[in-house]
Amino acid sequence: MSKTHQYKMTNDSDCPCQSGLSFQKCCQRFLDKSSEQYPETAEQLMRSRYCAFVLKDMDYILNSWHPDFRPNRVELSGSDNHWIGLKIKSAQRGQKDDVTGKVHFIARFKINGKAHKLEENSFFEKINSRWCYVKGDISENVLNSGNTKKR
Repeated sequence: MSKTHQYKMTNDSDCPCQSGLSFQKCCQRFLDKSSEQYPETAEQLMRSRYCAFVLKDMDYILNSWHPDFRPNRVELSGSDNHWIGLKIKSAQRGQKDDVTGKVHFIARFKINGKAHKLEENSFFEKINSRWCYVKGDISENVLNSGNTKKR
């Protein structure tokens, strides 16, 4: 993979999505452009999209977006953006035989050393047997010395 990485990834590295699996056995197969493997569940797509944000793989992020809602481009908050954790709170539907799904997650990150958390309900739809990200309802919280301020 020829991607810009925030840190060195090896096949044995823990997957950034914090599934408990190695990157190779978890999300790498979906992000690898030479692979023909696609996530089988909405949660797998959510986890692989998180990894794509960690690895700054904008092609994967855009290609996994529902074509009716896909932006022309995605911009990250500069190179000072550092993703530090993902927690899946719940998943509704979104299994192999479903056509829609919802994943509630919290992603933690830092921008210029300041901690943030992004809490989102992500919605997914299956098109031609492939899961696509449709949209997310976001609640971004800034963590500052233990005080949480909702924006």
